[in-house]
Amino acid sequence: MPTTSPSPLAAARPEEYGAPITGDAGLRAAYRLCRQRTQREDPVEYALIQLAPPALRPPCWALWAAANAIDDLADERDATPEQRARRVEQWITGLTRDLHLGRSSDPVRHALVDTAIRWQLDLSELTDAMLLVKNDASGRHFDDWAAWRAWGRDTLLPWFDQVRDLFDRAGAPLALRLDEKDNYEQFLDGVRLTDILTDLAADLADGDLLLPQEVFKAFPGSGDDLAGLRWSTPVAELIAHLTALARRWTTQPSLTRGMHPGPATIVQSMARLLHAQLDAINQAGPALLHTPPRPARATSARILAPARARAALAWRLTHLTLPAPRTPGTTAPCAPPTPLLAGPRARAFAAPPAHPSGARPPHLTSAQMPAHVAVIMDGNGRWATQQGLPRAHGHRSGALALRDTVHGALDIGLCHLTLYTFSTENWKRDPEEVDAILDVIRNELATDPYRDLDVRIRWHGRTGKLPADLVDLLLTRERTTRDRTGLTLTLCINYGGRDEITRAAARLAATVKNDGLNPDWITENDLARHLPHPDMPDVDLLWRTGNEQRTSNFLPWHSSYAELHFTEHLWPDVDRRHLWQAITEYSRRQRHYGATPQQTTGS
Repeated sequence: MPTTSPSPLAAARPEEYGAPITGDAGLRAAYRLCRQRTQREDPVEYALIQLAPPALRPPCWALWAAANAIDDLADERDATPEQRARRVEQWITGLTRDLHLGRSSDPVRHALVDTAIRWQLDLSELTDAMLLVKNDASGRHFDDWAAWRAWGRDTLLPWFDQVRDLFDRAGAPLALRLDEKDNYEQFLDGVRLTDILTDLAADLADGDLLLPQEVFKAFPGSGDDLAGLRWSTPVAELIAHLTALARRWTTQPSLTRGMHPGPATIVQSMARLLHAQLDAINQAGPALLHTPPRPARATSARILAPARARAALAWRLTHLTLPAPRTPGTTAPCAPPTPLLAGPRARAFAAPPAHPSGARPPHLTSAQMPAHVAVIMDGNGRWATQQGLPRAHGHRSGALALRDTVHGALDIGLCHLTLYTFSTENWKRDPEEVDAILDVIRNELATDPYRDLDVRIRWHGRTGKLPADLVDLLLTRERTTRDRTGLTLTLCINYGGRDEITRAAARLAATVKNDGLNPDWITENDLARHLPHPDMPDVDLLWRTGNEQRTSNFLPWHSSYAELHFTEHLWPDVDRRHLWQAITEYSRRQRHYGATPQQTTGS
């Protein structure tokens, strides 16, 4: 391990290491090495990490150094592609072993393992990103922007999500509104593109050109000129186009709206530093093909000086939740029992509690089962009124009915259950009742009654007037359950069907304007891809309780061919047996999708 000379790096204050193991000089040296590597290899990222509170800097150094270590192994040009892939695999396998041991002889992994244990991070979520880097050792090729984006997001997003989890656990969440998810991913596209343009000289020297072939077709001759290290008019036009594209992608002012001021300062400073870097790329000219451009120190200082002051103030006013001192010899609770290369850790989930009556679900074949059931849970207020109780009591009782319905969905093996929890029209109700409904939702998310069940939670709707703490809870439940493969439970909160389609049309219009999509070629699939949840399957069965027979602006796009099922029961009186009855009724229906019904013999 290299030694360090007296410097600000070597003189880090104890509190900058969170709650360190007393006397563990090896661990301190490991974090120090991660800090040095981050500062040397990624000066922009290092400057941004320094805007974080001191206790969060070491884990960020460890994460960044680990990502760079794997990339460096995949890019080693003194080895064959097979050797590079094997070295990456050995590094990942070593990490799995080290997580079980709670320590590592490799300094970067030693710091990473300590970070995972100390902050309770689940590193198994990095599996796919690591495997992609392993595959990248054999070279990368992208036909179009779609393939390029998929690669960039799959390799970058998991690492950024670890940082988000870290801030969440410290009590300073990097909360992102659902309607900003696309902007967040596009922002990271801009980060990746800026990084590629900055490292263009090094990549060209290694024979790599990490841009989609699609873009070279728009600038004929630019690809060959770049490969031959020739600065030409097509190359200059290509670089101007790409820097403008990266600038547009990283200009997302709405991304930090409503965010904690500390993380917001970091994101805003990141955008300004990226723009300064893009200016340096534009000004480099022919030197871009031989030397990585960097903005002037004075430029970076003008951005970072006020950012440091804002961040310092934000953190002074924030009570952070720091982990307790780590006991020597502790192993990672999140360490997967099988190697990371085998995929994310398989977790043993509990079975849902049985119904008090002992009732069991009907036996239906997979062909008889709907894949997606959507429910309008109507009648909470009327139920309370009939009982002589405040309407708020009805919503609390409705939450219990919801839990049992989810248990029934797991019992019968349903894949998708979507619930109309709070509509955009519900804001018209009495403010006291609105607060009561939101309190029930908040309590259900906070108590997390499905934490031991194989339930993936998703949120569908707008941020709008929703309280920030409720949005944070929704995003946290989405993130912490995203790898579950049992029931997908989608909560439609502050949702309206027409609004969903309007937003999709707006996104599609932006694609027509910015990417040159021909309006005459637009299909239903194009619009569907621009919906907030493009992977949501069509609804097979739409069930409404409360003796009302209308769909009330609920999932109009997805329910075009849904079977409709209306029942008289008020929602608090419903349990899993009513769900099973609805599914049984669905199994008896013959769906035609506009075709002529099949005639039975002799009819």
